[in-house]
Amino acid sequence: AVAGYPNITVPLGHIFGLPVGISFFSRAYQEPTLLKIAYSFEQATKTRSLPRYLKTIAFE
Repeated sequence: AVAGYPNITVPLGHIFGLPVGISFFSRAYQEPTLLKIAYSFEQATKTRSLPRYLKTIAFE
């Protein structure tokens, strides 16, 4: 990361039907640890879900 604080965002769940995420930050050069934390969070929570698309309004 340019600023020296690597960041990763993973799915957290839904609030009022809208997806929200959680961000994890770490110290410089700790990207491998940060990826392990993010992956562990995803595996523990299983909050990832397929997007639900609404039908598109037909334009005339």
